[in-house]
Amino acid sequence: MFLSEEDDQFELPVHETGFTRKELEELLSFLESDEPISPNSGSEGSTRAVSFLESNEPVSPNYGSEGSTRAIYSRDERKKRRMISNRESARRSRWRKRMHLENITDEVNRLSIENQQLKNRVSLVMNQYHIVWQENEQLRSESVALWGKLLDLYWTLATIQPR
Repeated sequence: MFLSEEDDQFELPVHETGFTRKELEELLSFLESDEPISPNSGSEGSTRAVSFLESNEPVSPNYGSEGSTRAIYSRDERKKRRMISNRESARRSRWRKRMHLENITDEVNRLSIENQQLKNRVSLVMNQYHIVWQENEQLRSESVALWGKLLDLYWTLATIQPR
């Protein structure tokens, strides 16, 4: 048969198709077979497949609901499926944590690089500031010396000129 017990760990979308599990298995077995499906064919399987596909029986929209799943599977099967589901959920959770940790690690590395670049820029600006400050101090001292010379020239000029 197409669906083995190992495949039972994955839920078929019964609630989306409106077919029962048995009907889906039968349909899939017809699709796997090499027999052509036509209403004029003499084989029993193809006639059943066509009548199955052409049937106008109403299908309940809640056929694949949780309640019907509980009726189909035994307690051990449900426990096994729940355990498999929990393992898969734990695996996805570990994967999300690992991705989150990688993202945070990448962010830390990026911010560390950016921090180092900013420190380098601050250091460069501080060096430029120190150079400009020294030039400014030199210009101030030259300015004071020039003001002193200018003041001496005014006094000399004032004493030389008659009143």
